[in-house]
Amino acid sequence: MMDALDIFASAGLWAAVLRIATPLIFGTLGALISERAGVLNLGIEGIMTFGAMIGWMTVYHGGDLWLGLAVAALSGAVFGLLHAALTVPLGLSQHVTGLGITLFASSLSYFIFRLAIPVSGSPPTIVPFQVIKIPVLSDLPFLGEAVFSQTAPTYLAIALALVIAYALARTPLGLAIRIVGENPHAAEAQGIDPIRVRIGAVVFGSALMAMGGAFLTLAAFNSFFPTMVQGRGWVCIALVVFASWRPERALGGALLFALFDAYQLRLQHVVGKAIPYQLFLMIPYIMSILALLVMARRARVPQALMQPFRRGER
Repeated sequence: MMDALDIFASAGLWAAVLRIATPLIFGTLGALISERAGVLNLGIEGIMTFGAMIGWMTVYHGGDLWLGLAVAALSGAVFGLLHAALTVPLGLSQHVTGLGITLFASSLSYFIFRLAIPVSGSPPTIVPFQVIKIPVLSDLPFLGEAVFSQTAPTYLAIALALVIAYALARTPLGLAIRIVGENPHAAEAQGIDPIRVRIGAVVFGSALMAMGGAFLTLAAFNSFFPTMVQGRGWVCIALVVFASWRPERALGGALLFALFDAYQLRLQHVVGKAIPYQLFLMIPYIMSILALLVMARRARVPQALMQPFRRGER
């Protein structure tokens, strides 16, 4: 038992938590912004997969790592625009459209990847983002290894969470997004265009989702395979509910899920083969479901979420 508890005293565990949480932070922020404006985007799984592929492909063909991240964001924005065009002005089902985009983007990712990269024994690789050592801070005992020895996209994800939390709570744009997600007709009466705000929120949110996928191929790993997202998009959708649609809580939720995941990986080595490894793989999802059940009871859903807006209707 002490060995299992000693894991929490390892700086490597907490460094892994930040690494594992990074794509979840990007994806959860993207889903949260879209939902705060009233649009559910179930295309997140496919958007993350396409972002992972196109970001890796950009670097593999000679582009810079930051260019790969930017191309991934642009691709996510395009899928977001497609989703927004179908669900906001046309008022089509957000569930059906989102699932369709997930299937389309995932299939397109595999198709493009196989066209560009013939089947081989081992997938080609790139040189990913390297760990950045921050002067003084990286040399601190424990904290230096646990917190201040990460790649640049991890620092970017945390900074974005804080900036978005401030923007939603303290800026006119954030107020516009929130009021459109609560009562778009009241927003229109105040001179705000709900359709424009919703489209912008979905496009920007989808760009963040694709950046989360790109992190997997540009920082966490160095190659692409079609199943690498492994349900992280659906986890992000759940984390938005866990966070009660608040960015600062979304950051905490992503870190909590990552803690469960990082812990179970290390716990497997402690326990060995006495317990089937599949049970350990279930731990982060079971714990997340329990946490979601507790938090969802107090969550306040945006009143106009999934409700199409039509001018002149009440």
